[in-house]
Amino acid sequence: MVGRTVNDLSTIAAMQKDATLKLLRSKAYDLLVQYRYTYNFNWLGRPIIQFPSDIVAIQEIIWDVKPDLILETGIAHGGSLIFYASLIDALGGSGDVLGIDVDIRKHNKREIERHRMFKYITMIEGSSVDQNVVKQVYAFAEQKKRVVVALDSNHTHEHVLKELEFYSPLVTKGSYLIVFDTIIEHLQKGSFSNRPWDVGDNPKTAVREFLRSTDRFQIDNALEDTLFLTTNPGGYLKCIK
Repeated sequence: MVGRTVNDLSTIAAMQKDATLKLLRSKAYDLLVQYRYTYNFNWLGRPIIQFPSDIVAIQEIIWDVKPDLILETGIAHGGSLIFYASLIDALGGSGDVLGIDVDIRKHNKREIERHRMFKYITMIEGSSVDQNVVKQVYAFAEQKKRVVVALDSNHTHEHVLKELEFYSPLVTKGSYLIVFDTIIEHLQKGSFSNRPWDVGDNPKTAVREFLRSTDRFQIDNALEDTLFLTTNPGGYLKCIK
């Protein structure tokens, strides 16, 4: 990542060692999820459902990597697709954004398609772990030289692990595989009572298993330390091979 322009590394390290601050962060996470904090933000008119700090971090990654393909699983309202597309546009408009969702709701699809950034976006409706969808993705990515993958769909261990196995080979050296909502592992058990994921069964547990089977990726701890507040702890994976 690019060098810090305000805080130096010693300041960031001191922040990470501050026990009081880390305790407050843990309490804040548990409370913020109750208030659906991530639903407070839009990107160019579409709900993005991310921490602002993560939005900034991903912007830094995209600016550094300059990918010609950003693949996202999980579209929801389309804010992240628009976000990625706007970064492709800022980089000169020579890349593509590919989004996958098992259910692209009509009103969301309509708003995405009418957005001025849609010219960079392609959407596939279907499960990200369906073999037919995987084949479509690989065909789309065939000529791409620099690929970023962002996994933000079904957050169960089994589903995320399959996504990691299917899509990690697309990520190019020096680029990133971003696994969202690993924070679930650090929240109070039962925080998502209406969802199939929980402590012990979530993206963080999938990442742990995945990293035991590969030496191509490592957690970007420096980026995570800089963020301090993130929904993706241990989820920023840099491709090193």
